[in-house]
Amino acid sequence: MALKGTLKDFGIGDILQLIGQQQKTGTLHLRNKDQEVRVGFQDGHIIKAESLTRKRKELIGAMLVRAEIITETQLEAALEVQKRTLKRLGDVLVQSHALTAERFQQMAQLQVTETLYRLFTWKAGTYEFIQEPVEPGPEGITPLRAETVLMEGFRMVDEWPVIRKRIHRDDMTFERVKALPPPRAHADEGGELGVIGPSERHVYEEIAVGRDLRRMVDLCGLGEFETCKALYNLVKGDYVRAIDAEGRAPVPEDTRLVARVAGLLGRVAVTMAVIAGLAFIASRWVGRQGHEPGASRLGDPAAQRQIAHAQRVRIEAALEVFQLEKGTLPERLDALVDAGLLSPEELRYPWREEYYYRRTDARQFILLPPVR
Repeated sequence: MALKGTLKDFGIGDILQLIGQQQKTGTLHLRNKDQEVRVGFQDGHIIKAESLTRKRKELIGAMLVRAEIITETQLEAALEVQKRTLKRLGDVLVQSHALTAERFQQMAQLQVTETLYRLFTWKAGTYEFIQEPVEPGPEGITPLRAETVLMEGFRMVDEWPVIRKRIHRDDMTFERVKALPPPRAHADEGGELGVIGPSERHVYEEIAVGRDLRRMVDLCGLGEFETCKALYNLVKGDYVRAIDAEGRAPVPEDTRLVARVAGLLGRVAVTMAVIAGLAFIASRWVGRQGHEPGASRLGDPAAQRQIAHAQRVRIEAALEVFQLEKGTLPERLDALVDAGLLSPEELRYPWREEYYYRRTDARQFILLPPVR
């Protein structure tokens, strides 16, 4: 399978979808200015991801020190042993009882997922997939399904603009305002914006005087996105107060019109890249498969829901921009194409014919099934 080009023509989501569905084995080389990442696949599953231009602070040893799992002294001693014996750093640290094998593997898994999810923020670059045998990385991570990474990446692109309205500076600190409610028995907590779940409870316990956002991300071990999302939920629920470096609680973004418009336009710009990729996938799969009208052309229902949600967000954002510019909502979605806010392909599901839209006084954008 020859797969080579630019990320403007074929996005990271498209590439992961294609390699995963075709269960390919090989190495995906991605380059963007001074960044270079290699992702190893085995039968469509991701078994390693490494940044060849990774900064020192992103190395696994530095991550362990910042998370206070090991000390700087323990890391330096382990690196000396590694030089002499050529053993893997993880093996050296585990054998010296600096940490357990399970804890090291968790951090190695986090390092890989962080590397992968940062790719969804790339707006340009090149890619090349080479079919070849691939050996697992030295950390021995648990293989990741390409579809899972795809859905998480889309979720991040969708939710980041909302989270960044309140959690927007690395030097922000936090203080507890009130206690969290007790966990609800047999309740499915977490996973959604505004919900208090296990991640929020873990982050809440790590809040302390002087710990800024950078430190919280390191200590919580959840990754940047999940930590920021948990803090957003805690701040939104008034369980925690965010404090800028100047010592002031930031004014919510939604109280300033200019900030609302800027955030909205940013959301449109980010989601445009995602939906353009989705449209490309749709055209490939719709053309290749002969399903009945309305039937799914992507096999995973969870992937369908995630992609549909991303598309809906894109259209709703375009509708809001149209209203800001024109002073009213359009009668039909076609007007968004005429205004240059959407392309014709972006009005289509990968597995449905088209969107239908009904304008309401409450500005609730209702997307109806196709009319037959």
